[in-house]
Amino acid sequence: MEKFNPIVNSTALHSVVGLRKLCSFLLLSASVIFAFSCEKSPEAEVIPSAETSRHADAKKAEGMTGINVLLNTPVTNSILKELGTYGRVVDVIPEIKALTMKIPSEKLSAIQRLSFVDTANPDAKRTGAPIDAVSQIDFSDGLSTWNLDAINVTELGEGRTIAQDATGVFIGILDSGLLDSWRQYFPQERVATQYAKSFGGGGGENGNVSEQPNKWEHDQNSHGTHVASTILGFQLGNAYFNGVAPKATIIPVKVLNQNGSGWSSVIARGIVYMAELKAGPLSGSPVVINMSLGGSQLDAIEKAAIDYAIGKGVIIVASAGNSGEAGMGYPGAYEPVISVAMAGWKNQWSSPSWWYASNVPDPTNPADFFIDPFSSREKSGQDLDVTAPGTNVVGPYQLNSGQLSYYYLTGTSMASPHVAGIVALMAQQNPSLTPEEAETALENAAIPMGAGSRIVNEPDGTTSTISWGDDATGHGFITADAALSEIP
Repeated sequence: MEKFNPIVNSTALHSVVGLRKLCSFLLLSASVIFAFSCEKSPEAEVIPSAETSRHADAKKAEGMTGINVLLNTPVTNSILKELGTYGRVVDVIPEIKALTMKIPSEKLSAIQRLSFVDTANPDAKRTGAPIDAVSQIDFSDGLSTWNLDAINVTELGEGRTIAQDATGVFIGILDSGLLDSWRQYFPQERVATQYAKSFGGGGGENGNVSEQPNKWEHDQNSHGTHVASTILGFQLGNAYFNGVAPKATIIPVKVLNQNGSGWSSVIARGIVYMAELKAGPLSGSPVVINMSLGGSQLDAIEKAAIDYAIGKGVIIVASAGNSGEAGMGYPGAYEPVISVAMAGWKNQWSSPSWWYASNVPDPTNPADFFIDPFSSREKSGQDLDVTAPGTNVVGPYQLNSGQLSYYYLTGTSMASPHVAGIVALMAQQNPSLTPEEAETALENAAIPMGAGSRIVNEPDGTTSTISWGDDATGHGFITADAALSEIP
């Protein structure tokens, strides 16, 4: 659930509005490495609204709020007519008895009191053209990276060390979509373009959630592309790097705008869409959702959409959030969702090529890893499940449209696709795997970390001490081999 818009010139490093945490990135190229950092504070989060100065009815728009309404009965014309007296109904999601509205702010309490309304709340904020094609159909024989070594998918110098590769499993990536250049990073065969979708709008704009044909592959943010690279692997120059689930088929579902932010009403649409795919054309295949995004509140229709999808057999994985001691984000903190905290390797930065040329020792020892200070801690009423690599994970990330580049990114956004990929491996082994079984298996397989403290290498050659409490790790650090051993 990170949004990164790094800005660099020849003489200075710039902090970037919209970044929540202090994070380090390295731009990787054939001949040079550029290092810079950026800082994000909660106060800097801004969801762009419509440019009301362009509209003659700007004053009418003042005080209007986008809300999400969950009903306790099916949506009917009479209900829509009555709600229309309070404002404008802009979208209906009949599968989960939900709708969205634009209303004067003072009307919310009256709508909440209506007999047919279960819950009504303001739409919650959420953050988080083809050129050449990659010739390979998958990267299962690609090089190892530290993060895949850490979860025992690969071993340095040996390639993949597990039999599963997620063949036959579909993973919906609800994110910012893919870059125009995605075919230069990923094999075309691994992306289900026929199911790819983009949803836009939401409470922060005109309230209407609409489909946006082909926008899913014209992202300007890079977040969704980096997330996908952890699952599928990626091409960097002439080198290929392995993925957690290199033969999975991903379905890009764009629910975040070009700034990497969005609304829960749009995300609910994406979740329902994946549930309908599972109930329809993908009924014979396992379906997983990865959501590297979140916000501070559990939205009513987002929750209903999650329940609906899980009821259809979709397994949902989400990032825990990057708010540290402030607590987890939603939907990750919602109990039926498999939530993921982020860990790093204490021997990072041990050499310039550490991320692909350094060996993470076996057997897996939790003492080799640390919990990133920005990884959200579990608070009362929240559910943190497992921990996976999320600190300094390399993948495609572009500053300029069409210019291929690769970065280390840090965030629970990077941790979540590791677990979504592991779940895909589990689902390949047992295609009838249920969401409940997947979550239980992961929790049972995780290596407990508990409270701890580590001395960690930093990019500038110094070290730092990083500490955390029992609320930071969930059931512990997850590895693919251990998770698979829990699946009959």
